[in-house]
Amino acid sequence: LQCPVYVIESEWNDETPAKRVELTCNTPDDALPVYWKKGTELKGTGKTLIAEVKEFPDAGNYTCLTANTHEVVSYDFFLITKIDSNGQMIRSILKSFKEPNRTFLKCEAKNYSGIFICSWMTENESPNVKFTIRSLEGSQGDITCSSPVAHTDESVTEYTVQCQKENYCPFAEEHQPIEMFLEVIDEVEYENYTSSFFIRDIIKPDPPQCQYVATNGTVTWTYPRTWSTPKSYFPLTFKVKVESTKKRKIQVYDAEEQSIQIPMTGPKDKISVRARDRYYNSSWSEWSSHCR
Repeated sequence: LQCPVYVIESEWNDETPAKRVELTCNTPDDALPVYWKKGTELKGTGKTLIAEVKEFPDAGNYTCLTANTHEVVSYDFFLITKIDSNGQMIRSILKSFKEPNRTFLKCEAKNYSGIFICSWMTENESPNVKFTIRSLEGSQGDITCSSPVAHTDESVTEYTVQCQKENYCPFAEEHQPIEMFLEVIDEVEYENYTSSFFIRDIIKPDPPQCQYVATNGTVTWTYPRTWSTPKSYFPLTFKVKVESTKKRKIQVYDAEEQSIQIPMTGPKDKISVRARDRYYNSSWSEWSSHCR
């Protein structure tokens, strides 16, 4: 948030009174006559102003100007956070992901390099929404993130940033989680979201690349190009899925190596492979494209 910006917590019901905030004009000369405006509306005169902030129209920019030359002396910008009767933030700007468990800020890593992708979604009703993402103090090592990139479809816009933990060692044990902090401003409405995780918990490999040899019914595959090396230290485990169009059934086989022999597959059967870290119970990759 840029200074001087203030976030006012407003309990979102009819009974709660507005928050009274005293504003002071930053005049170099106390005798200088000044007045206050919000937009085009005159709000008061004199060095101090009591602003009452509750609804969105009360928020925004309060400007102090000189009475004779109408120059801007200082300003204060108010944002509103909606809270419920328990003091909890009411979050309505972002749309939650179904997986994992209706989270708003989702982070995933393709490998153990210390690079990860964080994403969030909005409904396509807020063209002026602004985002700031950073790691909270205390997370080990500095984290840098790219600017958000928007991907819009019919109903939602998904934003992604690529972040990197500096000096991250893929072979070392993680002792302190990374804590990502996302601030969201839609006009004058303010919300924030957090996500706390170890890299090992957000690993989701890319799918393997596979092929099918029809002569002996063997499926072979290679590790994803983006996966950490050496694979002796970062081994994957695999599942092979055979979808039989004729019998209308699905069979799934477990595999530790990079090939499996599947007897009696029909020419139209669909075969795909997915992977997961062998020793750590993180996410499975998406299924690969069909092996033939």
